[in-house]
Amino acid sequence: MNSPSADEMSCQELVELVTDYLEDVLAAPERGRFEAHLHRCDGCRTYVEQMRTAIQLTGEVELASLSTEACETLLRAFRTWKVEGGRGIP
Repeated sequence: MNSPSADEMSCQELVELVTDYLEDVLAAPERGRFEAHLHRCDGCRTYVEQMRTAIQLTGEVELASLSTEACETLLRAFRTWKVEGGRGIP
C-alpha cells in the first residue's frame, strides 16, 4: 500500500485502533477513517477478520479448561507480542 495522505489512516494506526473498533467505541470520524482504510486495504481487512475470529474463539474457551502450562504459554506470548509491538508470537 502507498503512504497514506494526512487524512488517511495507516496500517499501523489501524492495528493500534482495532480493539476500539471491534468494541464499537471509536469516535465517528476515526471510525470513518478506519472503515475507509479497510475498504482499500486487503491485508487490514484480513487482519480485522482474524481478530474477530480470535475473539469469537477465545470467548468460547473456559479458563478452567486450560492447563497451567497452556495459560503460561498464552500469557508469555501476549506479553512478548505487546513488548515487540505486535510483530507476532515467537
